[in-house]
Amino acid sequence: MPETQNFQEGAVLLINKPLTWTSFDVVRKIRNTTKAKIGHAGTLDPLATGLLICCTGKMTKKINEYQAQEKEYTGTFTLGAVTPTYDLESEPQDHKPVPPLDKEALQAIADQFTGPLQQLPPIHSAIKQNGKPIYHLARQGVEVKVELRSIVIYAFEITAVELPVVHFRVQCSTGTYIRSLAHDFGAAVGCGGHLSSLCRTRIGAFRLEDAIEVTDFIEKYKKAQEQAG
Repeated sequence: MPETQNFQEGAVLLINKPLTWTSFDVVRKIRNTTKAKIGHAGTLDPLATGLLICCTGKMTKKINEYQAQEKEYTGTFTLGAVTPTYDLESEPQDHKPVPPLDKEALQAIADQFTGPLQQLPPIHSAIKQNGKPIYHLARQGVEVKVELRSIVIYAFEITAVELPVVHFRVQCSTGTYIRSLAHDFGAAVGCGGHLSSLCRTRIGAFRLEDAIEVTDFIEKYKKAQEQAG
C-alpha cells in the first residue's frame, strides 16, 4: 500500500469493479477516501465486473495510453431473446427457440467474428451526440444515430455451452462493445441473443488477478494512515 502522499503524486490502482457499481462509483469512492485527483482507464457497464485501472495524480496522464491497449473479457451470452440494451439492463423480448447447436458449431459462428470488423455500438451507450450520452436520448425516445466503428477481435473462444447460455472468452481492441458482439452473435445463430454476464480479465499487461477489491483497498488505506500517525 503506497503512502498517502504517493496517491497525490501519482499511482496506478488495479481495482476489481463490483457488480452493479458504475465505474464512476469506484472513482468517487477512492477519491473521497484518498482526496487525490483520480480517473479510470476504460468504462465498465454496471452489470460488468472485473479489472478497472484507476490512475491518481500525475499518473492520470497515462489514462489514454492504458485505455488504448488490448482487452480480454470472459462472460456469457444467453440465446433465444434480444434486449434493447443488448444486456440485462432491459427485459428480454422477441423470444425464439434456440437451435440445438453444439460447441463446435457455435465456435464456427464465433470464428466469423474474428479479425477486423465494422461494429455498430448499442444506442444505449455513453457515446455522445450533440454533447449528450446517447443512452439519455434513447431513454427519452429521441432518435439516435450511431455510426459503425472499426474494431479488431483478436480471439473469440466458446469455452462452454449450456444452452441457452454460451460461455466465451474474447480478446479485442479498444472501442469494442461486447454487448454488440453478443447481439450480433445471436443474430448469426438465428435466434437472437444478449449479454448475460461480463468480466474484464485483462487490459494490456494488467491482469485481474492482481487487482484489489474496493472495500479491501479502503480498509488497507485507512490502516496505513493510522500507522503513519
